[in-house]
Amino acid sequence: MLKALGWAFAAQVALVLLFAIVNPPTNIYMLSERWRLGAIKQDWVALEDMSPNMPRAAVAAEDADFCLHWGFDLTAIRAVVTSGDERLRGASTISQQVAKNVFLWQGRSWLRKAIEAETTLLIELLWTKRRIVEVYVNIAEFDEGVFGAGAAGPHYFGVNAADLTLVQAARLAAILPDPKRRSAKRPSDFVRRRAAAIADGARTITVDGRDGCFSDGD
Repeated sequence: MLKALGWAFAAQVALVLLFAIVNPPTNIYMLSERWRLGAIKQDWVALEDMSPNMPRAAVAAEDADFCLHWGFDLTAIRAVVTSGDERLRGASTISQQVAKNVFLWQGRSWLRKAIEAETTLLIELLWTKRRIVEVYVNIAEFDEGVFGAGAAGPHYFGVNAADLTLVQAARLAAILPDPKRRSAKRPSDFVRRRAAAIADGARTITVDGRDGCFSDGD
């Protein structure tokens, strides 16, 4: 059993290393959605070819201290433990979401949580922060069957990911993590308010340097 676990860990490390340089072709959830819908939309865009507004908005929305931690937001985790409400936003960092969405299956079991934590540590150890953000904004679901900013820009606004304004990027970030019930094109009052807060947050992390680990300095 120990030998089998060792081989499984070695295979996991090899896969994480591979995806540090090779774009993940799909994941379990995308495969299930392709099966259900017949087709999905995804157009991978390298971070240097994407408007810097998109990664900044995503980080401001989901994990403002992304550059300051090693995969886990301990303050947010303590808040969840204290309240007992796992639905609180912010407890799951961008690194954790990448670990879950790229490598794992959907679910809430303790086994999956343990593997997610271990995979998050591997990603933080073997990937750059810039790579983590790049993968995140390319695999996040922005509408039913629409994955990544490269597909979401044309889908909602008729523009490429390179041309997303801060308002547009903030609206895309605002519909996460519930893109099937929120719309960036026809935003509700809630999405408008959240997008405005995200845009302010994106400006803040640009000014105070908290985008330094993934920004190219634009």
